[in-house]
Amino acid sequence: LAAAGVGTIGIADDDRVEASNLHRQVIHGASSLGESKAASAASRARGLNPDVDAVTYTDRVDDTSVDELLDTGWDIIVDCSDSFATRYLLCDAAVARSIPVVHGAIYRTDGQVAVFAPPLGPCYRCLYPVQASSELAPSCADAGVLGVLPGIVGSMQANEAIKLLLGMRS
Repeated sequence: LAAAGVGTIGIADDDRVEASNLHRQVIHGASSLGESKAASAASRARGLNPDVDAVTYTDRVDDTSVDELLDTGWDIIVDCSDSFATRYLLCDAAVARSIPVVHGAIYRTDGQVAVFAPPLGPCYRCLYPVQASSELAPSCADAGVLGVLPGIVGSMQANEAIKLLLGMRS
């Protein structure tokens, strides 16, 4: 998104860069080990486009922080979360604010991307009314993930976000 010229990008992540992330989170490098993922991603975005305003949020996105995060006035949410609870939370907050969500998810060797644009159409909760249990949908740490997959899904999400920003989706 930064390379495409998006002027302001919010990056929310409460985690730190670890060596075990580098094969699937290519926005980070070995020189960022131990650094905040939000700060590392913002630095990379600014490296691609020095004019980008990369706004970082290092608190976990939860029911106490989601309002502060989204009431800033974002045009689109690009949901790259790895937590079902966060996905449902973002869905509900987006529906309440009529903010489109570009959803992306990965599981082992498979990925999916969807655009939800309330009130024009259904939302994530419409598609998945009941949250899956961790036994049915284990985390990447537990199930593993093909390292190139997050980049592929992320690129597809960026494409959908750009189409929304340019008014190419209705």
